[in-house]
Parts: sequence; structure tokens; C-alpha cells
Amino acid sequence: MDNRWRQLADILVTYSARVKPGERVLIAMGEVESFPLTHALYEACIRAGAYPQVQFTSETLRHSLLVHGDAEQLNWAPELEAQGMAWADVYFGLRGAYNLHMHDDIPADRLALNQAAQGRISTLRWQQTRWCLVRVPNAAFAFQAGADEESIEAMFFAACLLDWERESRRWKRWADQLNRGKTVRLVGRETDLSFSIEGRRWMVGDGTFNMPDGELATAPVTSTLHGHVTFEWPGVLGGRLMHGIRLAWEHGTLVHASAATNEAFLQRILATDAGASLLGEFAMGANPHVDRFCADILIDEKIGGTAHMALGRAYPECGGDNQSAIHWDIVKDIRQEGAVYVDDRVVLEHGQFHLDD
Repeated sequence: MDNRWRQLADILVTYSARVKPGERVLIAMGEVESFPLTHALYEACIRAGAYPQVQFTSETLRHSLLVHGDAEQLNWAPELEAQGMAWADVYFGLRGAYNLHMHDDIPADRLALNQAAQGRISTLRWQQTRWCLVRVPNAAFAFQAGADEESIEAMFFAACLLDWERESRRWKRWADQLNRGKTVRLVGRETDLSFSIEGRRWMVGDGTFNMPDGELATAPVTSTLHGHVTFEWPGVLGGRLMHGIRLAWEHGTLVHASAATNEAFLQRILATDAGASLLGEFAMGANPHVDRFCADILIDEKIGGTAHMALGRAYPECGGDNQSAIHWDIVKDIRQEGAVYVDDRVVLEHGQFHLDD
């Protein structure tokens, strides 16, 4: 086994989830290529005195459900997965990549219905467990990123095997500065969006919930959303890519939503529930080792110097109150053109943070 998997597993157990003796740990192994990390993580949990269980998931199996299932089955949140969240003290989701065109033949309404069911399981995860999601690189991941496997693995491990305690302290100093502000404005190519963050908090993504990690996030006051945003990169959800997404709000109401591809699916997602058309999160990517778009949100939202926002559910840790079955992040590239203002202060411009270390 590549020793880097063991190093990462030790970080996940001792730092990310701080697994304690006697705790129950659910390891969700997504795709067979995730086995090396699954093995290393299982061993690390045993050494920590915990009781790990492994669950296998695969988009290939999900595709069979999407093709052959009826509406009731598509809207089914599997009981064993739900019970697993109730059983576990700690949940590790090891997400192997898959062919993003796998579900291209699935009608938008069927995919959206199943996406909402998966969202209910996700809600149980963050409500009932200490959790961490890991995107595990494989051949499919390298292909969608337009790179070779060796380069992608090098970026992945460089972004994961950090001194997370040190990075956490630095980013928390940044969050302290951001918490003094009351408004946020994002500007960039065909973008000018503003909202209040009064009464909200900035949360640091420091390797606790995601790996790799590196972001500073808050929750907009949804009634104050005003302006428009255009995304350079496609939004990816449920294995479907939506290029050229454009969104606009007026005084907290979504007034425009379009996409150059898969617009019907975008509209279905926005209609999931009342909170799906509002922003539950606004964040800035801060990992200096993640530097290329990979069409994978667990990686892309960490690209240093970018901004991203999530439609749907807000994290209560930020003081957010938007409720939804979905939480869908889309990344805005402002490294060449754009800036983020907190009140009247530029805090991120052309990919560079202007915050005191």
C-alpha cells in the first residue's frame, strides 16, 4: 500500500474526526478504487480503539435504480443508510469519481427526484454524526480533470497532507476579521451580487468536514440577496453538467435562472422545495495546492482564490436558517477577473487574499 494513504488515514482519524476508543465508525466506500484508503482508514480506526463498519456504494448501482425504478423507489431514502447515520458516532464518506456522462440518458425529473432522496440522507449525516467527506482520485477523476493519474494524485496528496493545525489557526484569524463585516459583494465577469451577513458567522473549512479542505464560508441573509452571477465553470450535480449557469435575485427572490446545457435539470433542482432557489452558503476557496478545475465540487470549491455558493440548505454553524433537501455548490472563478468585498474592504481580488495572517 502507498504509505500516503496511511498518512491520510491517520489525519482523518486523529485530526478530522478525532475518533475515540469505543466509538462506532461508518466508512462509506464509494467505488472499488477507494479500497486502498478504505483499508488504511479501517486499520487506523482499529488502532484508535474504535469499531469500524464498511458500506459499499457505487454510481453504477445507482444508475440501475435511475433506469428501472418507479417513482416510489426513486424517492426512497434507503433505511440501512438512514439507520447507519443513527448508529454511527463518526461517518467517513470516501467518494470515488465516476463517469460524469453515466446519467446523461436519465430524464431530468427522475434524476431530481432521486437527488432529493439522497439529500435526506445527507441531512441525517450532518445532524447525527461527526462526518468527513473525501474525494478519492482514480482514473475517472483524472479523465474528467483532463490530467494524468499521477499528476492528479500529486495534487490530491499535496492538498491533503498539510499541517492542518497550523492552517486552521491562520484561517481562523482570517475568519475573525471577516466576522467584523455586515455585507458581502461579489463582482466579476457578468457578476454583481450582494447580500447581508449581519448576525451570521464565518466558518473555517480546515480538514474537519472535507478532505482536501480549505475554505471560509458563511450564510447569506436570504431576504437580502440582490444581483446576478454568471459561472465560468459548469455546475455538477447528480452526474450531470450544467454549463453557462446564470442566476439573478431581486430582494431575496430568484428572478432568473438559465443554463446553456441541461437547463431543464437546473429548473427541476431549483423547484425541489422553497429553499432550493436561495443561497444557503457563500464561501472562498483557500487551499493553495488545489489549482485546477476538476468538475468535482469536493475538490473545486477548495481552489485557492475562487468563490463559490451553495443553493439550498444552510449550515447552522454559520447562523444560517435556509432549509432545503439540497445543498449544491457552484464555483465562480475570480482569479483573473473579480473580487469579494466585505463591507467596503477588498478581501479577495484576482485570486489573492487581502487579510492579515
